[in-house]
Amino acid sequence: MDGAPQVPEIRTTCAYCGVGCGVLARPDGAGGLTVRGDPDHPANRGRLCSKGFALGETLSLDDRLLAPRVSGQDTSWDAALGLVADRFSQTIAQHGPDSVAFYVSGQLLTEDYYVANKLMKGFIGSANIDTNSRLCMASTVAGQKRAFGTDTVPGTYEDLELADLVVLVGSNLAWCHPVLYQRLAAAKAARPAMKVVVIDPRRTATCDLADMHLTLAPGSDVALFNRLLVEIHKGGAVDADYLHHVNGFEETLRAAMAQDGGATGLDPAQVAAFCKMWVGTEKVVTVFSQGVNQSSSGTDKVNAILNCHLATGRIGRPGMGPFSVTGQPNAMGGREVGGLSNALACHLDIEDAGHRDLVRSFWQAPTMANGAGLKAVDMFERVRTRQIKALWIVCTNPAVSMPDADVVRDAIAACDFVVVSDVTANTDTARLAHVLLPATGWGEKDGTVTNSDRTISRQRAVLPAPGAARADWAIICDVARRMGFGSAFDYASPAEIFEEYATLSGAAAAVGRDFDISGLTGLGQAGYDALPPTRWPVAAHGQAERFFAEGQFFTSDGRARMVPVTARAPAARTGPRYPFRLNTGRIRDQWHTMTRTAKAPRLNQHLGEPFLEIHPDDATAVGVAPATLVRVTSPTGSCILRALVTDRVQPGQVFAPMHWTAETAPTGRIDALVPGIVDPLSGQPESKAAVVALEPYDAGWFGFAVSTGAMSPVCAYWARSRVEAGWRAELAGQEIPQDWEAEARRLFAMPDAHCQSIHDPASGTVRIAFLDGDRLLAALFVGRAPVALSRDHLASQLGQIAVAPLSGRPSADMPDPGAVVCACLNVGVNTIGAAIASGQATTVTQVGECTGAGTNCGSCRPEIAVLLAKAQRLEAAE
Repeated sequence: MDGAPQVPEIRTTCAYCGVGCGVLARPDGAGGLTVRGDPDHPANRGRLCSKGFALGETLSLDDRLLAPRVSGQDTSWDAALGLVADRFSQTIAQHGPDSVAFYVSGQLLTEDYYVANKLMKGFIGSANIDTNSRLCMASTVAGQKRAFGTDTVPGTYEDLELADLVVLVGSNLAWCHPVLYQRLAAAKAARPAMKVVVIDPRRTATCDLADMHLTLAPGSDVALFNRLLVEIHKGGAVDADYLHHVNGFEETLRAAMAQDGGATGLDPAQVAAFCKMWVGTEKVVTVFSQGVNQSSSGTDKVNAILNCHLATGRIGRPGMGPFSVTGQPNAMGGREVGGLSNALACHLDIEDAGHRDLVRSFWQAPTMANGAGLKAVDMFERVRTRQIKALWIVCTNPAVSMPDADVVRDAIAACDFVVVSDVTANTDTARLAHVLLPATGWGEKDGTVTNSDRTISRQRAVLPAPGAARADWAIICDVARRMGFGSAFDYASPAEIFEEYATLSGAAAAVGRDFDISGLTGLGQAGYDALPPTRWPVAAHGQAERFFAEGQFFTSDGRARMVPVTARAPAARTGPRYPFRLNTGRIRDQWHTMTRTAKAPRLNQHLGEPFLEIHPDDATAVGVAPATLVRVTSPTGSCILRALVTDRVQPGQVFAPMHWTAETAPTGRIDALVPGIVDPLSGQPESKAAVVALEPYDAGWFGFAVSTGAMSPVCAYWARSRVEAGWRAELAGQEIPQDWEAEARRLFAMPDAHCQSIHDPASGTVRIAFLDGDRLLAALFVGRAPVALSRDHLASQLGQIAVAPLSGRPSADMPDPGAVVCACLNVGVNTIGAAIASGQATTVTQVGECTGAGTNCGSCRPEIAVLLAKAQRLEAAE
């Protein structure tokens, strides 16, 4: 009621990328949340990206899994967990501990991760637990361990703002880590002398900030950084004093000198200019991400970068150092608890017998895995060959996100016993499970996460758990107790798990490990509840925030290792049959396989269907017209995608995002095209260098549909997404229905609704609208070519009194905002264009002042700059 006291905001942490932004969330009384950035959180200082800004819109219960299910039927927790414990125990008894596996996720909280690893490695006695973080940062782990002795991130976010040169390698920071991009953009605006270099085969939104863009050949990062190391030596930038803390300089330099500098495909003058800039700038930070990691030589790429920083001593001091940015909210926390199959908790090594004994003794475990387990690709291969007979998948969707996704999907479907813990039953993977366990999601979970610069933050529950949903740690511990491991998993809260974990970190530090949060032991429940963002190490005796400024590495002799590396081309080779190189990645407003982000209508409006970026010359050569459909085929699979003809990609290269699933666009499952080729050291798949062939998809018809209710497309191509009042879908097929009205009624499940229609057989045009009185319920527009109409306008008319619903366009007195550019504030391209045309907006800042676009998260500012430049070119040509 009016005047009632407002519910207080709760401090928590964003559910998305590894930036780890603080969020202030408040229940809105209707099952959702109001969300704003936490101005006191050191990662984001109040900023949020479009995805974080829309978090409160992703909490609807319409697709939530609210009770355990066995064989598709709701059941009790007691029955479901009893079955899981019995089947895993029986499988282990009959076939041994390596016949079972867990596949977990960087979206788990640290406490969830910890107990899952404890159960598998210390009590089941197998290391067959791996994480989807294997797909995004395993090569960084392997490279840092080779160089430093531990998986240590030396620097902090502040270094990006203190640097005089920031080099972004394989990182589209503007779209994948938008808040870090905002921080970098603000620093550059405050200090225009700061330089930014982007190294990426593709021109991305991040290039808007760049002083230099190096479009190197895919996979040639090692060649470039080897050339840089040679120029460091020639330019006298080697720090001889720092090399007292480093082994391997001479042999690493010799390997670099032997490298063919032409492997990068870059203009030698551009390479020379980059090297001169890097060599001549002491305060340099090299940021690297998936473009480095997702490679069959990813570990070598990481070490090539680290070699340059070690040779110059530009590491561990303010404004300088190598910096890996992670893709998931708790990828770092998972690394810290031993979430990877080749690690133990607290950065202890599973291959080290002393470390294994330490953890076994600490856990008082009956057994301990005696070596590394199966990495993700190998794990699912063992599922395929039926060597793994019981599989528990937690909070991830490998039937879509793993390479060779069709094979992985079929392997899971054929596995003897599959358990899936998730928030929904409506994922490609959940549909394959024998047992579904309802887990709590963001907004309901309670625990900690660690971001890319080692800051531990609390994720706090803001809403009650819906239905019978339970926390992942509680589900895992309940199964462990039923398997006979009771007292070791008898936790009453995440605070108790954190206490045990922090205590173990002290024991790990005592044997020379970097990870130490022993200073956080003894918090108790109240201290844990109040824990502020805290960057580790937090040793009982105190320690510096940055690592390695004075050496002190975590190797046996305390010295870093420079590693001789030689560039290798991607494993898959292009040729006459598969002439194109496929790059995969993320888009600005979606997250992983869209289980969460697809529920927020605003996040579906910028890029609403799967697409393929293709260079204009290549599009012409293969006969693909803009906005038509293209079939993309690799040795492992096939997709149908919308053609986005653009010079953002180089000739011979194409790009497609990885978000769509059988739930949202069945022919857009891009990882079906990616082979299971991995880096031999890290086991990370080569997700950015598949080889593909392209051909036009010969559709007999194209369609666009909107509906207030769910749609059930039955055609060769479809992609659906939520809008404010329902759904929209792009459609295409080869067979033309004989009765379009009957097909539309089936599509919308509206057998009796009043219909208006226009059908022109000569042109192949069909327009059908279903109404309740004057209110639009659904509409279908069909043509022989992609249908031209105002899609956002039509979607906005759902449930409203429709004026000329068959026109597909707003009336003259109703402005059409156009396709959304700014997802945060819902600003369309036509609104921005009008502001530019009026003469009131001649800069990106002025566009923001006039329309609001770009004033929240800033991720759309590069796109606004492109619109301004295009308008200025047109004006100059007149």
